[in-house]
Amino acid sequence: MNSAKIHHKGAPVKANEMETTILSFHVERKEISYLRWVLESYDGMAFLKTLNPGLALIELEISPGCEAIVLQLLDSLRRDEHIKIDPVMP
Repeated sequence: MNSAKIHHKGAPVKANEMETTILSFHVERKEISYLRWVLESYDGMAFLKTLNPGLALIELEISPGCEAIVLQLLDSLRRDEHIKIDPVMP
């Protein structure tokens, strides 16, 4: 199991700190619902959109100022629950 931290180098550059950050990931299809539930249970921190269910491609819309918390949460899910969460570069 790869325990490297998730770094999303392809993150869009923000014009200011009040813009939503959008990141894309490949995950296991069976985990999409669980990931949505976990992320959206943190009220307003991030929203998960399924871009392609067949390819298990998801997009996260992360609220301003919450990027570090979301990436830490994804690292934790990957490390502790062994969920495949691979960043997709734009």
